[in-house]
Amino acid sequence: MTTSPQIVAPVNMPMVNPAHAISKMRPVKAFRHFRKLIADKEDTAEVFHIIEALAGKAFIRNAKTFLKNPHAQELMERNVDLPTMLDNHDKLQKLPSDSLGQAYVRFMEKEGLTAAGLVAESARYGADYQKRNDITEWFGDRMRDTHDLLHVLTGYGRDALGEQCVLAFTYSQNPNLGILFIAYAGALEMKKQAPSNAPVLKAVREGQRLGKAAKRLAYYDIEKILAMPIDEARAFLNIGEPAFYKQAHVTYEAQGIDPYNLLGQPA
Repeated sequence: MTTSPQIVAPVNMPMVNPAHAISKMRPVKAFRHFRKLIADKEDTAEVFHIIEALAGKAFIRNAKTFLKNPHAQELMERNVDLPTMLDNHDKLQKLPSDSLGQAYVRFMEKEGLTAAGLVAESARYGADYQKRNDITEWFGDRMRDTHDLLHVLTGYGRDALGEQCVLAFTYSQNPNLGILFIAYAGALEMKKQAPSNAPVLKAVREGQRLGKAAKRLAYYDIEKILAMPIDEARAFLNIGEPAFYKQAHVTYEAQGIDPYNLLGQPA
C-alpha cells in the first residue's frame, strides 16, 4: 500500500490560520468600493477590497483545491518569488523572441507596469487588514502575481472590457464571488456609459467559459511556461480564442467609441 506525499506549506507556514479562514460577506462594502473603482479604474487597491468583501470561504477553498494538484508540493518547496522573477526583464529578454517571456516583457513595458507594482497595491489595501500568514495567503499571492501574465496568455488587453474578461476567466480558475461581481458589474457599467451593440456581456461570459476549459496557470511552474513559445504555452494551458472580445472591439471602433477609455480614467 502506498501513501501520498505529505503536503507541507512553504517556510513552515501553517496550512490554515483558523482566525482568518472565513470572511463574512459584505455586499454593501463591495458595492461602495466598486463605485470608487469605476471613478478610477487604475486604483487597483479597490479590486482587493471588493474581492475580500465577497470572499466568504473562497480563499480557503481555492487553497485546498490547489493542494490536491500533483505539482503543489514541488511549487511550495521551491517557493519562487514570482514578482522578482517576472520583473527581471533582462533575463526574460534572453528567451527566444517568440516566447511567452518576451511577450510578457513587451506587454508590461508598453503598459508601464511591474509585478512589484501590483504587490504594492495589494499592500496598500492590506494595511487595514490583519495578514493571514497561512497557505491561503501564499496561494492568493500566487494568483495576484500571475494576473498580468494572464492578460498576455488570453489576449485580453487592459481596456475596461479586457479587464472584465480576465476577471471572468480568473473566476473560473479560482472561484471568488468578488471577482465575478467586478466582471459583470463592470460590463453592465460599460453598457450604461457607452451604449452600443458590442457583445460586452457575451465577451465576459466567454471569458468565464475559456477560464473553465483552461488549465490553472497558478498550478504550474511559471518559469518553464515563460520559456515556451507563446502559442505553445496557450496550447499547453488549453486557452481558447476570445472571439466575442475581439468582435466587441471591432464594433466599438466602427461606432467611433474608444474601447480604452470607457470607465473612469483612461489606462
